[in-house]
Amino acid sequence: MSAGHARLIAIASGKGGVGKTWFAITLAHALARAGKRILLFDGDLGLANVDIQLGLLPAADLSAVVSGSMRLAEVARPYPPGGFEILPGRSGSGALAALPPVVFERLLAGLNGLGERYDIVLLDLAAGLDRSTRRMAGAVDTLLVLATDEPGSLTDAYAVLKLNAADRGTADARVVVNQAPSRGAGERTYETLVRACRNFLGIEPPLAGVVRRDERVREAIRRQCLLLTRHPASHAGADVEAMLPGLLEPAEHDTSHSSAAGRRLAG
Repeated sequence: MSAGHARLIAIASGKGGVGKTWFAITLAHALARAGKRILLFDGDLGLANVDIQLGLLPAADLSAVVSGSMRLAEVARPYPPGGFEILPGRSGSGALAALPPVVFERLLAGLNGLGERYDIVLLDLAAGLDRSTRRMAGAVDTLLVLATDEPGSLTDAYAVLKLNAADRGTADARVVVNQAPSRGAGERTYETLVRACRNFLGIEPPLAGVVRRDERVREAIRRQCLLLTRHPASHAGADVEAMLPGLLEPAEHDTSHSSAAGRRLAG
């Protein structure tokens, strides 16, 4: 990773209900436990819910950055139970979801100035394919696209990968299969998705990992707790942690992605 640039990793899905925000929170926690300085940025500009899942009442949120009254670094707040920081969005604010382009670009550029403070910035993007989500996905080093075995989820994940390929060519995009009945079933779901990408898009996004279905995930969400803390031996938590070596490798050995993202954000 080039000096002065945090690695930007976005987590996207074509539709809601696939566990995207839970995965973003758990990945942030796993990375922090691995010794990385992490900022979790709630990039769902209109229906933010990272703070809701964790039971937080932030004193300031993204709207203060948009208004110009605060900087991104001033709004970010520590989350001591997870060892990472959170930049909360503002739930229910349609105005944030329809930012003027100049304000939106300023927000993206601000992320580029956080590299001295964090190793990795995780962006929990809004579900869907609106202009803001697509622009944010196009400005990162690595895009993780979540899918489940539901046909609608696969169709929408394919659409996200298609648009990302159109926007970024061969940039780093990977697939995470969530809520899989088993590892084998998750790998078969991935094969279904990547076959469509290969046949119709000429790309083969790699599999970042499979997260098995685990009832302890729901229980942790209901209690607004971190899964890796409440249920350290859970299958789902172990599956998220198993992704770290492959996910961290580009940040440690490939300097091209961070430099490219820095140029995109600055432009």
